[in-house]
Amino acid sequence: MKFFTATILASVTGATAFTAPTSRSKSFTSHLRMSDTPIDGTTPEGEVPTPPMNSQSLPWLEVSSVLDGSMAGDVGFDPLGFAKSDQDLMNYREAEIKHARLAMLAAAGWPLSELYDKKIAGLLSMPPLLDANDRVPSLLNGGLGKVSPAYWAACLFLAGGVELYGMSKKNSPEYFPGNLGFDPFGLYPKNIADQKEMQLKEIKNGRLAMIAVFGFALQEFVSKLGVIDETPIFFKPIAGVLHEYANSGYSYPQ
Repeated sequence: MKFFTATILASVTGATAFTAPTSRSKSFTSHLRMSDTPIDGTTPEGEVPTPPMNSQSLPWLEVSSVLDGSMAGDVGFDPLGFAKSDQDLMNYREAEIKHARLAMLAAAGWPLSELYDKKIAGLLSMPPLLDANDRVPSLLNGGLGKVSPAYWAACLFLAGGVELYGMSKKNSPEYFPGNLGFDPFGLYPKNIADQKEMQLKEIKNGRLAMIAVFGFALQEFVSKLGVIDETPIFFKPIAGVLHEYANSGYSYPQ
């Protein structure tokens, strides 16, 4: 469980960005360095501002022209109007990439920790972090006090180091949100079409993972059961689960 949490914190900004450097990201870099356009989205005197456009996801809604669909996963869904400029959009994408990667790790690590935390703790003669109902420590479940403060300090130190490294990479003209040049397995495609496809896959899976982790936390808070026990068919061997289902609620006559 502790190793999983450390991995998550260290990976918030350290994973490879499966995103292609689009024309928007390059124009954004030059915008920061060369443009006189204020960062609040206003335009220089004499320049006509670009009018809003209709959202692809909500056709009756007008959104900022920066949501033109050139960025992976951009379907013009901004009903509260947060993205008013290219800089706003890039800042939000940077945050979304980090949260998406964290959520993808958590979506896998959450049930894995419920499956193996007690077994690993027993082998190491350590107290398990799960509660009696196999629920992981969380803000809603409680139990975070079981974790050593030194462990949290180490996690914050590692995460801070990764974040500082990411900030230093932002000075590169080739930088785009989440790109740290870290690809030890060579998974990032070479051609533009495949890069864009992987970019879209990453952001879609990340958004789904964020919803899933929120669902895990809410489900365990309401049901008071670990997700592996409430929906075992997703996390345990199918043969064992079906055997339990077949024999539950039945008693043989004496």
